[in-house]
This record gives sequence, C-alpha cells and structure tokens, in this order.
Amino acid sequence: MFYAWRPYVSVAERRMKAARAMNRLRKRGGSISPVTIEGRAIAKTFWGKAWCDNLERYSDYSNRLPRGRTYVRNGSVVDLQVGAGEVIARVAGSSVYRVKVVVSPVPKPGWAAICRDCSGAIDSLVELLQGRFSKAVMERICREKTGLFPSPDEIKFDCSCPDWATMCKHVAAVLYGIGARLDQKPELLFQLRKVDEKALIARAGRGLPLARKGPRADRILGGESLSRLFGIEMAGAATRGASRRAGAERPVRAGSSSARRRRAGLRGTRSGSSCR
Repeated sequence: MFYAWRPYVSVAERRMKAARAMNRLRKRGGSISPVTIEGRAIAKTFWGKAWCDNLERYSDYSNRLPRGRTYVRNGSVVDLQVGAGEVIARVAGSSVYRVKVVVSPVPKPGWAAICRDCSGAIDSLVELLQGRFSKAVMERICREKTGLFPSPDEIKFDCSCPDWATMCKHVAAVLYGIGARLDQKPELLFQLRKVDEKALIARAGRGLPLARKGPRADRILGGESLSRLFGIEMAGAATRGASRRAGAERPVRAGSSSARRRRAGLRGTRSGSSCR
C-alpha cells in the first residue's frame, strides 16, 4: 500500500492551527486544558522531570521522542485530560488528531511494596507532592520497572493520524505533555496509576525501612540526584558542587534570597537534556 508523505508544516502554521483548534473546542462548550511550555524546559519539578527522564531511559522510545519534544514546546498539544488510567489529548499537526494513552495501574503487590519501603519516610502529603523527601525514597519511587513510573510495557497508545509508526510524534508530544502537567498537578500521577497517594503517608511508622536515612537536608532533592538515578548528565551538576563548597565557607542569613533559593527544592537541569 502506498502512503503519501504529508506536507511539511512550519512552527508558525502549527501554532496557528493549534489556536484555531482551541477556539473550535471552546465554542463547542467543552473544557479544554492545553499544554503550555514556558522557556525551553518541558518540566521543572521533581515529578515532571522524573516522568520525562523515565521515558528517555527506555530505548523503545528513543527514535520518536525528539519530534514529540518539538511539538509540545510549540504548543501543539491543544488539550490534555488526565484520568484514572488514561490520558485523552488532541494534538495539532497537519490536522488535529485525537490521542489516547492508557497506563496500566501499579500492581497491588508492587504498590504495597512501595508503601512498605517508604513507610515513615514522608512526613506529609504536601511534602510528597512537592518532591521533598530523602534520596532513598526518591530511588525507590523511581526504581526501573518496580517503581511508580510506568515502563513501556505498561503504556499503550493510539492516535488518529495516518502515521504507521508504533509511536507517532503526536503520541510522543502527549507523553511529554504529561510530564509538563505533573509540574502543575503531581497528584495526577497517582490518579493515572490508580493508587492512593495518601497510603504513603498513612503507613508512616510501620517498619521504617527507608525512614530518615541521611541528614534532614538531604530531603530536598537536587538535580545531581536525578542525574545519578537515571544515568543522564544534568546541566550544572558539576558546577553546583563547587558552588556549595564555596557557599559553606560563608554564612547565609536565614532571610536572604540565597537562603530562600536553597529551600526552593528541585532546581537541577540537564546538559543537553531533552526535558529542556
């Protein structure tokens, strides 16, 4: 069967089509939730970056992810709705295509193991959703195949576009769009995997296998931790260590802007990172 190549669509034209598509959806009275990326970074918080990093560590997706990054940065994901176990989205390309991503729930034994291993190590739901926990908890949550983030075998997708590829660029854009959405609403990851995030708090004090490992300051995760965990170099990872050593030589006032920045949480960015 012969498949004709679709004509090239420029960035400006894609943005115009995306704007028209959003206007049509709004006129129909539907609630839409477009993915808007500010700057180059697709995700900036622990949960969003960890989602993107998880996608990129699997070779199954390596060929198609770059086009998806371009599409999501250009505002082509005009609507993205996250529900229990699935994501429904619309992506503007040559036309506006409907994308469905289905994510398998965390197996009950696997979720019980995560809760058991993290018991007592997370103080509150706010702390959990802000990504403020120890390195040991981070490693457990992000563990390949048995953590909270899905493997390729646990992600199924479908797109209405004519592309015959296993993963088209529209699907890839939606996968990155999920990472961007987790920046704003990290609780959606638990909804997507059909688990109750409160269970990680409710089990506090029952066994404490990962509880309070390391100093309290280690509960704020930096880019270096994600870099080591996913095996991806992050921008500034090497220079931040030197900066911290220099900073240790001079006191920092509690109310200073420097002190506030140190309490701000995740700030790591990858060198050449595709979540940029």
